Amino acid sequence: MANDKDFKVKNGIKSAAYHEAVGTVVSGSEGYSLVAASYDSKSFSVASQEGNSRSLFIKPDGLAFYITGVNNDTVYQYTMSTAWDISTGSYASKSLSVAAQELNPNSVFFKSDGTKLYVMGSSGDDINQYSLSTAWDISTATFDSVTFSIASQETTPYDLQFKSDGTKLYVSGSANKVYQYSLSTAWDISTASYDTVFADVSSTGSNVQSTAFSADGLSLFVSYISTQGVVYLYTLSTAWDVSTASYSSVSFTPNESITGAVVGLTFDSNGSKMYLMDYGTDLIYQYSTVLNTKTLDLSTGSVFEITPTSDIQVSLSNPADSGTVSGATLLLENVAISTYDLANASYDGVSFSVAGQETNPACVTFKPDGTKMYVTGNAGDDVNEYDLGTPWDISTASYLQNFSVSSQDLGPTDVQFKPDGTKMYICGNGNDRVYQYSLSTAWDVSAASYDSVFFSLTSQGTSPSSLFFKPDGTSFYTIDYTPDTIFKYDLSTPWDLSTASYSGSSFTVNSQDTAAFCVSFKPDGTKMYVVGSTGDDINQYSLGTAWDITTATFDNITFSVVGQDNVPWSMFWKSDGTKMYVVGDQTDTIYQYSTATPATITYPTNITWPGGTAPTSPAIGETDVIIFTTRDGGTTYNAALAIDGAA
Repeated sequence: MANDKDFKVKNGIKSAAYHEAVGTVVSGSEGYSLVAASYDSKSFSVASQEGNSRSLFIKPDGLAFYITGVNNDTVYQYTMSTAWDISTGSYASKSLSVAAQELNPNSVFFKSDGTKLYVMGSSGDDINQYSLSTAWDISTATFDSVTFSIASQETTPYDLQFKSDGTKLYVSGSANKVYQYSLSTAWDISTASYDTVFADVSSTGSNVQSTAFSADGLSLFVSYISTQGVVYLYTLSTAWDVSTASYSSVSFTPNESITGAVVGLTFDSNGSKMYLMDYGTDLIYQYSTVLNTKTLDLSTGSVFEITPTSDIQVSLSNPADSGTVSGATLLLENVAISTYDLANASYDGVSFSVAGQETNPACVTFKPDGTKMYVTGNAGDDVNEYDLGTPWDISTASYLQNFSVSSQDLGPTDVQFKPDGTKMYICGNGNDRVYQYSLSTAWDVSAASYDSVFFSLTSQGTSPSSLFFKPDGTSFYTIDYTPDTIFKYDLSTPWDLSTASYSGSSFTVNSQDTAAFCVSFKPDGTKMYVVGSTGDDINQYSLGTAWDITTATFDNITFSVVGQDNVPWSMFWKSDGTKMYVVGDQTDTIYQYSTATPATITYPTNITWPGGTAPTSPAIGETDVIIFTTRDGGTTYNAALAIDGAA
C-alpha cells in the first residue's frame, strides 16, 4: 500500500482519505506463544526403549534429552546432533533404573547444572533425589537416599517442575491443582516444605498430566489426560507464585495424530520451540512457538499500514499522557503466509462433475496458467480437455474436446504435460507403460500425435497409477499400487522418454496407505504427497534431499477427503500452492480445496472491542481499516473495525 494516505479498500469498498502523518510500525518477537504455534514436521520415537512413556526433559543446551516410563521404570538418555532439533535425536545407550525407589515413575527433572536428578511417581507419591558424578550422564547417577513426600497434597502425581534457581518446586496430578513448595536450600528436596499455595486448573480439564513454566515464571502451560493433545496457557501476575495464576483463554490443539495424553511438555531455552510427547505413540513432536509482534508507535504518527508476512500480534505504544485522547488508524492487508499447506487445507465447496466424459476418472491436471484442465480415465481411454472461464476456478469449467489413447493403452491412469504444452505423457496400466506424444499446437489435445516412444515399467510393478515429472524434465516418478511403492526414473535428455532409465530409487508408502494411487511433489522437491483410497486421504512427506525419494519421511500430516469422495485417485496443486484439486472414482467429480493460510492477527487484552470480541483476521487479499483510541495513556484502548475489506 502506498504511503500517500489516498487509500482505496479492495473489493469495491468506498475510498477514504487520510491526511495524518504515517507512523512507524516496530517489529519484534516473543516466545512461548500458543497462538503462533505450528508443527515443524519433526518428530522422534522413543518406543524402542519405552512403550509407556510418561515424562520428557531436555538439557538446557538442547543437545540431550531424557524420558521415563512405567513399563521399565527407567530413565533413558538421548542426544541431538543439532541442538533443539528433535528429528536429529538418537538413543545414547545410557539409562538408569529407578525401580528400587519408584515403580510408577511419572516425571523426571534435572538441576540446572546436570548434577542432580529428581524422579517423582505415583507408587510412592514422593520425589526421589539422585546425584550424577558426571553432569548430565544418566549412567553415573546414584540415589541420594533423599525423598520428599507430596502425598498430603497429591496422591496421583503426574508432573514435577522446579523454579529455575531451585528454590521452588511444583507438583500436579489428578487433583487438578498445581501445588507449590519452597526449598530452604536450593535443589535439596530434604529442605522442601509446602507453601499452602496452589493453582486450581480444573476449569480447563481433568487429571493434569504435564506442565511447564516460561523462563520468567509468568506463564504456566498445562495439559490433561481428559483433553488429549491440548495445551492451555495460564498467566501469573506474580512470577512463580501459582496462587496468582488465571486462565488466559488461550490454548493450542495440535493437528498431529496425538492419540493419548501429552506426557511430556517442555520448551527450549527461549520459548521458540515446544515439544509434546504422546502417550499413545511414544512420539515426541516439535513445534515453533514464536509470535511476531507489530507495535504502532503513536509518537511517530497516527496512520499505520501493515501487510504481515507471518502470524502477528498488533499492539500500540507511546500514546499521549492520560487525559488526552490519542488515536491510530490501521490499514491491515492480509496475504498468504504459507502455501502447499496440507495440514490446514479446507474444502471450498466447489466441485465439477466429469461423468459426462469419464465415469472412471483417474487423473486431473491443469495448464500452468489455470485456463485449461485435463482428465483421463479408463472408461473412455482418452484425455478430456476443458476450458476454465476463470483460471483455477473449476466451477467455470466447460468441456471442449478429447483425444483417444486407446491405440496405445486401454487403461490410462495419468496424463502429464511438458511445461510449454508441446509434449504429453500418458501412464497406463493396460500395458504398464509411459507413452510420449507431441502437440503441434501447445495444450491442444486435438493436435496431439503419438511419438511411437514408450517406456516400460514392468520391471518395477504391474499396476502403475500415477506419473509425475520433475519440472526440468530430467526425472519422472510413478506410483504402483500393487506394492504401494514410488519409483524414480531419470532421463539423460530432458523430456525425451526414449532416454529414460530406472534410477534404482524407490520408496514404499504402505505404512500410511495400502491402496496408493497418486504421487505429487512441491515444485522445489522438498515435499511429497500421496493419495490413497484405504484412508481416503492425502499423506505428506518431507525429503531430506530435494527430489530424492530415498530420503523421504512421513510428516504425520494427512488430509481426509472422505467427505467428498471415498475413492480418491488423483490430486493436483495450483502453481502457487494456494489451491489443491482432487478427483475421485466414487463420484466422478473434481473437488477444489484451499491450501493457503492467511496471517492470524491477534491483539493484547488491554484492547476493548465492540461486543467484547476482536474482529477476525482479513482474508487473503482483503484490507481492513481499524480505529484505536485511548484516554488513559495507553492503559486501555478502545478499538473498532471501521471498514471491513470483506464487505
